[in-house]
Amino acid sequence: MSTGADAVGPDAALVVIDMQDVFAVPPSPWASPDYPRALAGTRRLLPAFAGRTVLTRYVAPAVPDGAWRAYFDQWPFALVPADDPLYEITDLADVVAAGAPVVTRTTFGKWGPELAAATRDAGTLVLAGVATDCCVISTALAAADAGRRVLVVEDACAGSTPENHERALDIMRLYAPLIEVTTAADVLGAL
Repeated sequence: MSTGADAVGPDAALVVIDMQDVFAVPPSPWASPDYPRALAGTRRLLPAFAGRTVLTRYVAPAVPDGAWRAYFDQWPFALVPADDPLYEITDLADVVAAGAPVVTRTTFGKWGPELAAATRDAGTLVLAGVATDCCVISTALAAADAGRRVLVVEDACAGSTPENHERALDIMRLYAPLIEVTTAADVLGAL
């Protein structure tokens, strides 16, 4: 992580990816064992990004198409309506209630025009959330391709397993300097 006082910059946005019950609460097969750690790291970052935080939410498509049909044949439990409690953002409901925008998509990657607009075209995106090896990496790669500097906060993310979390971080490190893996302490120290 860069250590200059302006390393993160005042226009940076915190993007909290998919901190939803489906990834947090067993017996969901998608529940991350390290979700509590990701939640704690995210909570640490939130005060520094007041007014510059966006949450994302994954929901299943109403009618799966293409490769998604086979995917939901494997994971039928998740093929529920968008308003199902499985897809609620409960642990960060206070952030939503305080007015943070929520970008909802039926894709793992959340980067697109909606997230660009919600982050006010911030030059730097600070990513936290779940799962490191799915929605976080999919969002990071697309945002970097779009020219955004991406900081992935390893201790504010959680993978499907601890090993998959580390594998995804290692892959994202290959994209430096477009994507940088960092810690909550380093981000807070660089603000």
